[in-house]
Amino acid sequence: MKAMILAAGRGQRMMPLTAELPKPMLKVQGKPLIEHHIERLKTAGITDFIINLAWQGDKIRAYFGDGSRLGVHIEYSQEPEQGLETAGGIMQALPLLGEQFIVINGDIFTDYDVSSLLHIHLDAGEAHIVLVENPAHNPDGDFTLRHLDEGSPKYTFSGISRFHQQFFAGIAAGTHRLGPLLKEKLAEHSVSTELYIGRWDDIGTPERLAQLNNSLAG
Repeated sequence: MKAMILAAGRGQRMMPLTAELPKPMLKVQGKPLIEHHIERLKTAGITDFIINLAWQGDKIRAYFGDGSRLGVHIEYSQEPEQGLETAGGIMQALPLLGEQFIVINGDIFTDYDVSSLLHIHLDAGEAHIVLVENPAHNPDGDFTLRHLDEGSPKYTFSGISRFHQQFFAGIAAGTHRLGPLLKEKLAEHSVSTELYIGRWDDIGTPERLAQLNNSLAG
């Protein structure tokens, strides 16, 4: 199975750190965020990767190359400089991905065991997403757990998921956000969910990056 790491975002909230560097290349414990993902996925047995590129994407390509330095194989999906948003980026990369694949946001840090995603059964057109407890910057959450109704608590989408290619069938190529699509498919019972209670950090601001590095150093 292949994994796609989303790395095409502009990262404006991380300025000035991202003035000349894509956000997923910011360092945690001395290594780029993307490298942490690659290592964790490799440990789970995944060695084929797709990374989408837009803003300053040449620096990601120059650092990782074809992935052989890390013992993996990396291909790239180049997007326009403004990017295609999450779903649009995944859809453009579909020809490079298999029937089912894992997707991880390049700007998070987590100790989630991605090997558990390899054992999930998905039928055609389905997806599975990992939710986490709501951080301070997203107190209202994003989605309820699948088996609960709309009045139930909402949790935050972690940016970790597994998709069947047919999940994106019938959607025209172009710029598309993933959130509205997930919401629509959840209502159709095409998306399963799990709640992960563990380390998960959204590296959305310079302050959060500094806090993460400080906590790991301690």
